[in-house]
Amino acid sequence: MSDPIKHECGIAMIRLLKPFSYYQKKYGTPLYGLNKLYLLMEKQHNRGQDGAGIASVKLNLRSGQPFYNIAKSNSKQAITELFERIHTDFAKIEKTNPELVNDCDWLKNHVSFLGEVLIGHLRYGTHGGNGVERCHPFMKHNSWLTKNIITAGNFNLTNTDEVFQFLEKESNYYKDRFDTTAVLETIGHFLEEENDRIYEELIKSGVNSKEVVNQIAEQIDIQKILSQSAELFDGGYSLMGLLGHGDAFVMRDPAGIRPAFYYLDEEVCVVASERPAIQTVFNVGVAAIKEIQPGNALILKRNGLVYEKEFATPVKRRSCSFERIYFSRGSDLDIYAERKKLGNYLADTVIKEIDSDFKNTVFSYIPNTAEVSFYGLVKGVEDAINKWKREHIKKYAYQLDENKLNDLLNMRPRVEKIAIKDAKLRTFITQDNARNEMVQHVYDITYGSVIEHKDTIVIIDDSIVRGTTLKESIIRMLDRLNPKKIVIVSSAPQIRYPDCYGIDMSKMNDFIAFRAMLALLKENNMEHLLDEVYQKCKAQENLPKEQVKNEVKTLYKNFTAEQVADKIADLVKPMDCKAEVKIIFQTIEDLHKACPNHTGDWYFTGNFPTPGGNKVVNRAFINFMEGRDERAY
Repeated sequence: MSDPIKHECGIAMIRLLKPFSYYQKKYGTPLYGLNKLYLLMEKQHNRGQDGAGIASVKLNLRSGQPFYNIAKSNSKQAITELFERIHTDFAKIEKTNPELVNDCDWLKNHVSFLGEVLIGHLRYGTHGGNGVERCHPFMKHNSWLTKNIITAGNFNLTNTDEVFQFLEKESNYYKDRFDTTAVLETIGHFLEEENDRIYEELIKSGVNSKEVVNQIAEQIDIQKILSQSAELFDGGYSLMGLLGHGDAFVMRDPAGIRPAFYYLDEEVCVVASERPAIQTVFNVGVAAIKEIQPGNALILKRNGLVYEKEFATPVKRRSCSFERIYFSRGSDLDIYAERKKLGNYLADTVIKEIDSDFKNTVFSYIPNTAEVSFYGLVKGVEDAINKWKREHIKKYAYQLDENKLNDLLNMRPRVEKIAIKDAKLRTFITQDNARNEMVQHVYDITYGSVIEHKDTIVIIDDSIVRGTTLKESIIRMLDRLNPKKIVIVSSAPQIRYPDCYGIDMSKMNDFIAFRAMLALLKENNMEHLLDEVYQKCKAQENLPKEQVKNEVKTLYKNFTAEQVADKIADLVKPMDCKAEVKIIFQTIEDLHKACPNHTGDWYFTGNFPTPGGNKVVNRAFINFMEGRDERAY
């Protein structure tokens, strides 16, 4: 994605199912779980640049011993910094008391984070600031072991205010109103209720007070707690939780918006946002890894029992398609195939745009994450060329001499590495004019790869969000090669609506597609429609989210996707650009053909998977109309 946008958070969990001595003997270190957690987080580092955090819970400790550890960092090397702290402490023990390195019981009691239940979180902030205090995990403390809870997740709620209204009715008050706090406090609230219910039953039945805590730990109904909490949540989430006594869970929203995968064997249970991370770190095949189903929770009891249980009735599955287009690493078996299809399905439209002039067309991609869809596009072009070759040979077989036949057989797409990102260059200048000059040089170009004033350049990108990088950098850079025409191809459809489930795309005016639609309204003397939609949005402002309709969709219905695309091309073309500029977008239909199991497309279509999404998009439009530069959730 050439336009920089925020990403999505990443989660990782490891539950060790054997004693530490087992891992010491088999793998040569009691830090086996921590080492694996580090690798899981690094393999998902693409999901977090704002910070990282880890937490552990130790099982079956004596009363009064520290049972948990939490550490967070928002440094540039957050993951490395966190685990260096742990390994530094362990190295001191190796140096000063080498005889204790193999004493796993002593190590468990004296080494921080050496717990049986471990979680890691990679943060990309979509709400609140980027200070270390905003990094996950978060903890709700209590003097009762079984009432302590630690949470971390990949999520956004659309109805945080509603959740806090419920919590405040229960006589709770909070210093902030972020969705991270809402989630923690809600689950914590029902956890306390469950504790109190079991406690009262145990006392009535005459259970010894010393045995009460153990009995509560055994009887806590995590499924019930999550069901009660989820009734209040509107949003997308993959949410991890650790309880003080050692139970753990990972819950996934009923529409399956956010991803979560797990692997279980006799040694460990592992959870991550991305399947390839588990495959690589634990060297297991794809068939061994399962997906947590929408509306289900993976529940890990302190006695080692692991099972998946439904906590909320699943709704129509709307897994995020942006995971497939861009966010998740392309090393996943299915994602790799899907991205190739995304490029392949664009081939016919591209061929039509270049009028089948393969001889004078150069194909390339920007940025590197578009490489896989580029392979698919080139494959589609190659197939079209081969089809033309077959037909030509059949028709003119007896008229082809050796030279003409060789020319025919050598016809293939011209593929070049036109743009190379300069990883060292940082656009730190804040003044607009000077910054735009710097942005132009983020990419270096390969001179001599294009025949001046004759060739067309076809560049494929993952998606086009704001269009800023296209205008200020990419098109200017390509134009320096003096092509006849520049065709920008997006493997994603037009991004028209805000996301409110974990991606930082929340303001209407940020989207180049929205600005293009505004320009079309103005050109066609239809600007009055903006006020009409604004009034409809305002009229629904105080309605329950379940009654709200997305009114912004009606604005886009006045124009075809091609009209909007052409206007986007006008808006992103610099005034001094000499080449013709054309932009081609993926269609919604082909997106769903390429990614049939990930039909979440609300940022393209406005069809939000939860009622709160409609309220967010209307609020985003109200903010635009009222000139408020703020997020809508």
